[in-house]
Amino acid sequence: MFPDSQSTILPSRYPGVDREARVKRTAAAVVAALLLAACGSAQQQSIAEQARSGDRKGYVSGDGTVSQTAPKDRRPPLEVSGTTLDGQSWSLQQDRGKVAVLNVWGSWCGPCVKEAPELQKAWRTFQSRKAAVVFMGMDFKEGPEAGRAFEKAYGITYPSLAYDDGQPGLGLGGQAPAVPTTLVLDRQGRIAGRILGATTAATLTGLVEDVLAESTR
Repeated sequence: MFPDSQSTILPSRYPGVDREARVKRTAAAVVAALLLAACGSAQQQSIAEQARSGDRKGYVSGDGTVSQTAPKDRRPPLEVSGTTLDGQSWSLQQDRGKVAVLNVWGSWCGPCVKEAPELQKAWRTFQSRKAAVVFMGMDFKEGPEAGRAFEKAYGITYPSLAYDDGQPGLGLGGQAPAVPTTLVLDRQGRIAGRILGATTAATLTGLVEDVLAESTR
């Protein structure tokens, strides 16, 4: 997670991010985490580690916490590449200069199902504006067939990387500890915002608009 000195938790900046509700969710998450810890070290694996081990039974879903990092405090650019569910090669480098949204998901993940229409709504918003924004999903630990079926069922029109071997996730620098996780990257490929858990179109759109508004100088 981001060091406290580099991140600002946003309890009310975006719709659906309410302080009281967030505190309740966090308390529930702590209890759940304690129960999960009793099940073994698999529960503490990062997303990439789970993928490498061939096991997703210990995946953790976030509580919807939203954080942002000021430009001066951002870490070096991510280096993410892989093959999409349709077999096309993609690298984050080829979209430098655009604001990028990376979403780690799986069709087997309940919160991912819940947020899928919201992500698509946000994507369509920026498409209609012809904004310099790219969306890329990262389908965690399942075959391309299952991922494509999910996209068809929920009308997802932006691409996703096939993330069944852990390789694309290695470029996330440990910043996606939960499924789903959504990262908003600035034009240089640095993490500017992060959502742990299911998001809404309003919240994601707000984060992206903040980054779009940043000076390009």
